[in-house]
Amino acid sequence: MANGTDDKTYKGERSPCDPSRVLHIRRVPIEVSEAEVISLGVPFGKVTNLLMLKGKNQAFIEMASEEAAITMVNYYTTATPHVRNQPVYIQYSNHRELKTDNLPNQGRVQAALQAVNAMHSGNMTLSGTATASDGGMMPGQSPVLRLIVENLYYPVSLEVLHQIFSKFGTVLKIITFTKNNQFQALLQYADPMNAHHAKMALDGQNIYNGCCTLRVEFSKLTSLNVKYNNDKSRDFTRLDLPSGDGQPTLDPSMQTAFGAPGIISSPYPGAAGFAPAIGFHQAGLSMQTMPGALGPLTIPSSAMTGRMTIHGMAPTTIHSVLLVSNLNPESITPHGLFILFGVYGDVHRVKILFNKKENALIQMADATQAQLAMSHLNGQRLHGKVIRVTISKHQTVQLPREGQEDQGLTKDFSGSPLHRFKKPGSKNFQNIFPPSATLHLSNIPPSTTDDFLKDLFASSGYTVKAFKFFQKDRKMALIQLGSVEEAIQALIDLHNHDLGENHHLRVSFSKSTI
Repeated sequence: MANGTDDKTYKGERSPCDPSRVLHIRRVPIEVSEAEVISLGVPFGKVTNLLMLKGKNQAFIEMASEEAAITMVNYYTTATPHVRNQPVYIQYSNHRELKTDNLPNQGRVQAALQAVNAMHSGNMTLSGTATASDGGMMPGQSPVLRLIVENLYYPVSLEVLHQIFSKFGTVLKIITFTKNNQFQALLQYADPMNAHHAKMALDGQNIYNGCCTLRVEFSKLTSLNVKYNNDKSRDFTRLDLPSGDGQPTLDPSMQTAFGAPGIISSPYPGAAGFAPAIGFHQAGLSMQTMPGALGPLTIPSSAMTGRMTIHGMAPTTIHSVLLVSNLNPESITPHGLFILFGVYGDVHRVKILFNKKENALIQMADATQAQLAMSHLNGQRLHGKVIRVTISKHQTVQLPREGQEDQGLTKDFSGSPLHRFKKPGSKNFQNIFPPSATLHLSNIPPSTTDDFLKDLFASSGYTVKAFKFFQKDRKMALIQLGSVEEAIQALIDLHNHDLGENHHLRVSFSKSTI
């Protein structure tokens, strides 16, 4: 039956079953081992049984408790698990328990269950980990880590932390906060062993080249209570939490990862599905800098299965030049691209391609800024077209030679006074947000009224939905426009607009709404 009822069970369309401690896993690669499937469940609790249906690319996994199964399904709803680089899909089964005693191959299954469960409960001491000297705590004591980021030259988001720490196991919850003028976080793993490995491997590492140094210690807390899912705190096992302070709630599918790929996102354009899963080639944390950090773990823990460096791809050098395609050739100018990409880093050169004007090359100050611009602007609408942003294979943008026809399509902005990130540690690094319909306006002269600013945007063709000055500081305001696309256009048009009295308007994207 091509489209009858039989077919539907595999499209994920059947009515969701009631929670059960037996979970049904679909699209399992045929070459997968029992241990790899079991390790999907182990971070959430003891796995008590397994049934592999290799011919059908399916498996059933039985957890010791229904609660563990619910946590596991909730977690994998937000982060699609990958086994051997293939996404697999997990849902509750109609079965309440697995009866497999007289099936062939169950001896192998029982051996794998014992091995994986024993390893996770810490019965197998992993080489060199059973010492108390490295943090005053034996492994297995607390699954919660306290993180401090020193030398915070670039902002470190909750997604970036999730991406880094997921390499060592399933991250259940993260809370970020600022204390003593330091960016800090609390991060809870499903299993204390994961916390131990992460601490051993990551303490003292730099997130980005030469800055953002991680200090990792065990927390005295044994679990975290997260009330809101937003950019400051998240409980990955509960999609139903409110966003709290007016932050947009995350889309449940979360684009199979967590919002846009983090800054340390993949340098490979096709790898968007691995957003939380990337090796850190361009950054301080390359896997090479952690000798043996993952060595003793012969069986991958669930979250590592899909989150290792993309296999078979040699680390490439990351360039600071972006290729932007699907631009609207009628409306685009080098200056417009300079202003827009300048929100995420300092743009040195822009070249709109002479023969293919829907494409442009943009040279950023460094590779991290190029990554940042790519992760925020890829897929946004500009002049009515959805633009694509990838890392270019070019290392620099060439200026036209003397006498070469160029029609003003190539511009050098390296000496521009409009760069936002010239000063290391500048406040601007902490105020980088994805494009949004609400813009943050600053550098407003004292005599300017709200009507004047609303008229400025309206007369340029934008729909003004709301406006408010900051209570404490009338030099700043928020303005909400009709759509994200309008806001992108307005930022290009009106950033650096002369408001008189020697004040030029500064426009950025806001994370707040009015």
